[in-house]
Amino acid sequence: MSYTVIIPARYASSRLPGKPLMDIAGKPMIQHVWERAGQSAAQQLVIATEDQRVFDACKGFGAQVCMTRATHESGTDRLQEVVQQLGLPDNAIVVNVQGDEPMIPVAAIEQVAANLAAHPEAGISTLMEEIGDIDTVMNPNVVKVVADETGFALYFSRAPIPYCRDGWQPGNTQGLPADQKYWRHIGIYGYRVGFLNQFVQWPLGKLEGCERLEQLRAMENGVRIHVQESCVAIPGGVDTQADLEKVRQLLGAASG
Repeated sequence: MSYTVIIPARYASSRLPGKPLMDIAGKPMIQHVWERAGQSAAQQLVIATEDQRVFDACKGFGAQVCMTRATHESGTDRLQEVVQQLGLPDNAIVVNVQGDEPMIPVAAIEQVAANLAAHPEAGISTLMEEIGDIDTVMNPNVVKVVADETGFALYFSRAPIPYCRDGWQPGNTQGLPADQKYWRHIGIYGYRVGFLNQFVQWPLGKLEGCERLEQLRAMENGVRIHVQESCVAIPGGVDTQADLEKVRQLLGAASG
């Protein structure tokens, strides 16, 4: 199985500007992500950025970097520009590893790539993990997914899906229905390049615009997404200053 890992590293983060270059245990965050991904079996590892400062820093630690436009509306659009620059064929597999996940497990990268390779009818592969508490299910910032018996996604939503009519009564905050599992979507993706080339030609989907979830554009256009339960626990990424401090403590302790 052959695949490429692409790591988007956007400097202009709205919540934490300059995030890719923030220091963690003596290295910029993006270097930690790159080093983790480099432990995978990927044949090619590329960082994609819109900022010269990130480009220069990545070149400094030896990474292959693609400079992309700053005007992309989505991360998927940025990926497509990179695969176009690299000249990857339509049947090539690309794994998107976010540049703000310095603790991403190598096993998750391998799993997503292998899952897509094993399901030729899918254009996308991704991961999920079981949710164990009602607050997480009800949290709109946590994306939930439901899948069919063969692992193909039926829908992604910020709402609590499925809604158990008989398991949840009005005002019930005691817990989850005993006979129903709930799954959190984990945002690591495997893509076929042919899908990426199609995606950028499609307009914003109605469901995508409603939920603000890019993967729904793919589903609205008939693309199948295969979902597997993650084989490893996925640590949280860095979205806020508090996240950054937590990761600094964990990786600082590991390096010390």
